[in-house]
Parts: sequence; C-alpha cells; structure tokens
Amino acid sequence: MKLTPTLLVVLLTAMSFGLYAQKQQSVLVFTKTEGFRHKSIETGVTLIEKLGQENHFDVVHSEDSTLFNKDTLSRYNAVIFLNTTGDILNEEQQRAFELFMEKGGGFVGVHAATDTEFDWPWYGMLVGAYFEDHPKVQEAVVQVKMPTHSTCSHLGETWTRTDEWYNFKNINPNIKVLLNLDESSYEGGTNGKSHPVAWYQEFAGGRSFYTAGGHTEESYSEDAFVKHLLEGIKYCLYR
Repeated sequence: MKLTPTLLVVLLTAMSFGLYAQKQQSVLVFTKTEGFRHKSIETGVTLIEKLGQENHFDVVHSEDSTLFNKDTLSRYNAVIFLNTTGDILNEEQQRAFELFMEKGGGFVGVHAATDTEFDWPWYGMLVGAYFEDHPKVQEAVVQVKMPTHSTCSHLGETWTRTDEWYNFKNINPNIKVLLNLDESSYEGGTNGKSHPVAWYQEFAGGRSFYTAGGHTEESYSEDAFVKHLLEGIKYCLYR
C-alpha cells in the first residue's frame, strides 16, 4: 500500500485519537450522606464536573450505593467521596470497593470523607484518619510540608485560608503529610504541632489523597483550593 500524504494524515489522526482514548479517565463522585449534609456538596460537584471537562476526564455523580459492585466500579479510575457522612455502604459494597483499590484504583476524600464509615477499619486506613470534632469556621494558617508536590507547588511556605478545621483521631502513621495546620493561628485545635490537613499515600494497590478543606461553598471558587483539589484528583488518576 502506497503511503500518500492524505493517508499519512488519516493514520496520524487515528493514532492520536487512540492515544487520547487510552488516556481518557473516569471518576465517580459519591456524595451519599447518612449524617450531617453539607450545603457545599452541589457546589463541589459542579466544580469537579467543570474540572473534568477542562482536564479531559469523565465525571459521574451519584448517591446510589448499589454502584459499588465489581462490574460498575471497573468503569472508573478513581472514586471521590465528596463530603460523605455516616454509614453509606453495606458489607458487600465495602468488599467491592476494597477490590477496586486492590486493582489499582484511586480514592479522593474531601472534608467530611473522614466523618464516614467509622466501623470499617479498612476505610479508616484508606482515608487516613477519622473526624473527631471541629471549632467554628475561621481563618487559619496552613504550613506547606511538601512544596514540590503537585498539590502544593502553587502555594508558598504557608497558606492562609478560611474553612472548618477538623480535629482528627486514629491518624494512619503511613500517610505522607502535604499540609499541616498551625494551631497557634486559630482557636479550637486539639491535635497539637502535628495536625495534618492534607495527605496522600499508596494504599492496598492503589492511591489515596485526602484534603480536609471543602466545608464552605466558597472553597470551590477559591483558586488555590481548586488547584489543590484538581492535582489531588490527577494524582489518583495518572501514574
């Protein structure tokens, strides 16, 4: 077959499309709540859908826990728990999620993801800690511990912002801390000098990222937080 200029263009276009298709990733944004429900959930979903369009990954939003089965989860590269609360998956669904992670899946937890599934120890290790309590929404100083990591590289040595700052218990010692809260900069902290508020880890064959920000609706239009969240999603999608 003679390789004409026209044929060459067709072949290159097909190859480019094939590469794009291979790189196209999908995320499931899960927002089911069995406890407190954050008003910012819908704002957060809208943002992630926008980020997906701009960064070439598909976004599906649901509160249907029956999606947590082997076949359905295999369609996604990462699952985002966006301000979930309480006991949201049964034992069969939990096992399906465990298998998803074992096969190299990604997990992103946002804010109240740590206020979720307190009776599932595996999940506690995956998300990295459990919510203990919190003071009122207020401004605080966040210390950047990994300034070269993609989720932090746009920040300086410190990051001053307003949010609802969680105190944590059962912190997984294997997490790699990205951001640490300076408790001297606000009222109500109980974790002391070591008060992580964003972290990542390799876990059970997959990747996990968590950020404690995202209580307020304003968070999802804050450029620095949006970049932080996007890079956390990308960390879990791309290897």
